[in-house]
Amino acid sequence: MRRLGRSEGRGWRERAGTAEGSGRGGWAWRCVRLVLVVAVTVAALLAPSASRLLAAGTGNAASPTGGAGGRRTADDAVPAIARTWPVGVRPPVLRGWEPPATVYGPGHRGVDLAAPPGTPVRAVADGRVSFAGRVAGKGVVAVELAGTGDPPLRTTYEPVRASVPEGAEVTAGEVIGTVEAGGSHCTAACVHWGLLRGEAYLDPLSLLPPWLLHRGPSRLLPVLGVPLP
Repeated sequence: MRRLGRSEGRGWRERAGTAEGSGRGGWAWRCVRLVLVVAVTVAALLAPSASRLLAAGTGNAASPTGGAGGRRTADDAVPAIARTWPVGVRPPVLRGWEPPATVYGPGHRGVDLAAPPGTPVRAVADGRVSFAGRVAGKGVVAVELAGTGDPPLRTTYEPVRASVPEGAEVTAGEVIGTVEAGGSHCTAACVHWGLLRGEAYLDPLSLLPPWLLHRGPSRLLPVLGVPLP
């Protein structure tokens, strides 16, 4: 057997070392890739699915007054399309909009407007009567507002004895019923006015443009130069 020379032996050892180092580097890289694959798989299994997130956000099935939900999002833009108050000219607001912190938390999902029994209740904007009947013993009228998207904005009024049938088209200011004597949760006689988009409750006062929201009762002023009668 021929013995390797000094230079030949050194070259052979260098090539062997290079191959050995390459083998160790390849094995380390395969280990890193394996760890990354396992980490991604575990994260995907532990993360909540999109369907579960959507289901949690949509809540319960729809009802005329919106069920038990109290959700509101920053994207719920409300156009100021009202042309009248539901009752009177500028009725006292006995209790305002108090959105709950959680879906089933305490709050006030609408506003209470002072109105004695028999007061006419009017549609605040054009729309279609989506419900007219009784819920838990109280008269309720719901009106889907025209041109407010999908799902449309929906106003609710209770306790109200409906004077319009379900499915009727109504215009702003049209009488849709009268305030009932019983069924109110107010200490004084009132009508509860609500606003929803789908199952999300919104502030109904946001439907009122500034000129209507802050307008008080009309007053007659004296005319200069004209004697009083």
